[in-house]
Amino acid sequence: MSRRWILLLCLGALPLHAEAQATQITGIMWQLHEKAPEARGAWHRLGARELIIQWVAVDGIAYVNGAGLRASERMPDWPRIAAEPWAERVIVGLSGRSDERQARRSLDAMLAESLAIAQLRFPFRVSGWYFPAEVDPSWREARDLLPPVLQRLPRPLWISAYDNRGIGAREFADWLGSWLPRDVGVLFQDGVGVHARSAPVAQEYAQALADRLGKHRVAVIVEAFRADGGRLRPATASELKTQLSAYRSFPLYLFDGPHYVSESVVEELRAPAKPR
Repeated sequence: MSRRWILLLCLGALPLHAEAQATQITGIMWQLHEKAPEARGAWHRLGARELIIQWVAVDGIAYVNGAGLRASERMPDWPRIAAEPWAERVIVGLSGRSDERQARRSLDAMLAESLAIAQLRFPFRVSGWYFPAEVDPSWREARDLLPPVLQRLPRPLWISAYDNRGIGAREFADWLGSWLPRDVGVLFQDGVGVHARSAPVAQEYAQALADRLGKHRVAVIVEAFRADGGRLRPATASELKTQLSAYRSFPLYLFDGPHYVSESVVEELRAPAKPR
């Protein structure tokens, strides 16, 4: 994800039950690729029961059989993943492109590939679908190009959105609400990992989206990394606690769980806060 995703309010001495609330998540998001075709972790210890796969086909390479595309040389072990407690439900990412500009020029091809993928049988419980054409206000053509594409895809359907122009929470929500089909949900990329905004400001965006679209249509993608000196590093447990605490009233998905949220970080997130 934001290759663009390529992807604060310290809890301090909160009571134990509040600490537990702050570390509960809905699930994780996974950006698989040929060098990382497996997902292993202990995210269920934070409450995760749903996996969002960013895509099961990208740049003409499929990570499932039967999609009509070249099969990856390294395929995920889908039966094993389906048996993981953090993958009780799976939102299937359809066909995407790793380059954002290319994705925005390839909507027709992505749609055709996605419709073929949606006909496949999966060894896990499909709880929804995700179309990996990420939107932000700089993509002015989105309001005309995306709705007819989204209308043809299966439901429940999600897209992801971010604000790289900093137009403001209300303006961002109004922009999305002015063209997005009313039965499509939004995964809001919080922007904290790339230092686009603080967690409290990201919470304002999520709330504005909920006010404009309806809370049932909004979830937050928690960037579990930090841009640091031209590279990406995993966020610390302390940094993640700030985000999880800020958005605790929304469904939360850690991006990217397999790459950035280790078992040691999970255990730190589970640990009770130390008294001051």
